Amino acid sequence: MKPTATRSGHAQKQSVMHVGKFYRPHVGGIETHIEALCRELRKSMDVRVLVANTTRRGEKCLIDGVPVIRAGRHISVAGAPVCPGMVWQIRKSRPDIVHLHLPNPTGALAVLLSGYRGRVVVTWHSDVIRQLKLAKIFHPIQRILLRNCAAIISTSPNYVETSEELSRLKSRCRVIPYGIDSSEFQNSDPAAVASLREKFGPRILLAVGRLVYYKGLEHAVRAMTKIGGKLLIIGDGPLKPNLQQQARELGVADRVFFLGEMQNRDIAPYYQASDVFILPSIARSEAFGIVQLEAMACGKPVVNTRLATGVPFVSIDGETGITVPPCSPEAIAVAVNRLLDDPALRTAYGRAATRRVQNEFSLDMMVRRTIEVYREAGAEAPAPYFASNGASQAPQSPQVAVR
Repeated sequence: MKPTATRSGHAQKQSVMHVGKFYRPHVGGIETHIEALCRELRKSMDVRVLVANTTRRGEKCLIDGVPVIRAGRHISVAGAPVCPGMVWQIRKSRPDIVHLHLPNPTGALAVLLSGYRGRVVVTWHSDVIRQLKLAKIFHPIQRILLRNCAAIISTSPNYVETSEELSRLKSRCRVIPYGIDSSEFQNSDPAAVASLREKFGPRILLAVGRLVYYKGLEHAVRAMTKIGGKLLIIGDGPLKPNLQQQARELGVADRVFFLGEMQNRDIAPYYQASDVFILPSIARSEAFGIVQLEAMACGKPVVNTRLATGVPFVSIDGETGITVPPCSPEAIAVAVNRLLDDPALRTAYGRAATRRVQNEFSLDMMVRRTIEVYREAGAEAPAPYFASNGASQAPQSPQVAVR
């Protein structure tokens, strides 16, 4: 991608519109990723973000220098916001590249209906697992987009191999793992960390995430019947009352604490104060587990699950933590107790975890790899991928290999 020249002769930055589902202050792994990526991309590109609003009104704002357009949400279908205004925003903006984050039925449909004729890059965050009726309706739209996009970014090689959709399009896939700014989690107030250790210590187990089915937190709560320590759960969601009731029935309510949602800057002291981090996820909806990176950046060993996704790719069994079978409270308890009872092993895994984040999952590396994909996507003149009559044309896409 070469900068275009204006009439005055000055180079004009390439423009990229990221089309997502939500943006800050909405809390979630995909939202965290889009925000971090766009905040860095804006230093060298003209970047804007298009997402759904939580109300019927559309609005625009500037967050850390990134223009964010929130299209009014008229209704929601199976949890997916319906925002007709997205179509007009894409058509009006005419970016050089649209970067679409899937799954996102509203965004995908908006790209198609907008008549956009430039290059489309897709980040495939996860397969649609539970909302099967919506997936069936969405599938033809998704198929057109994937068949004609310039590149598909997957966050791990595991997901490319095990996703039915991506495995058919390997030649178009490029693996770019999520990356984080480790300093955001390493520079915590020592007094705040000491206060948490005094309040909850000395054996602190931490879990962070939405309280939804695929996180498997009920198995972590059940494991606490065999773990000598305290479990801190940061996050909120529809399963909170069920999990609280479960903790009471199991007699561990005095050792399981539900702390609600927090922003990254507020979570950092909890990572630092904890001894072990757990991600007991049970379904493919957990495609990666960014929170693992945050804990690893703080030198914490991870207990995760053996899913056919990027989860065990992030924290490696026997190197940065322990990987256990999903849906097994007994295995979680054994792994956690092993780490809590062996300070030397915790330290060794924690140091290896920090090195792995620095070497493989840095924010700078993720941004550079993304820009490289943009350059490959823009190497040829834009083609009208999505014809106005709805028929797709075969693209001359760059060779984007899995690596």
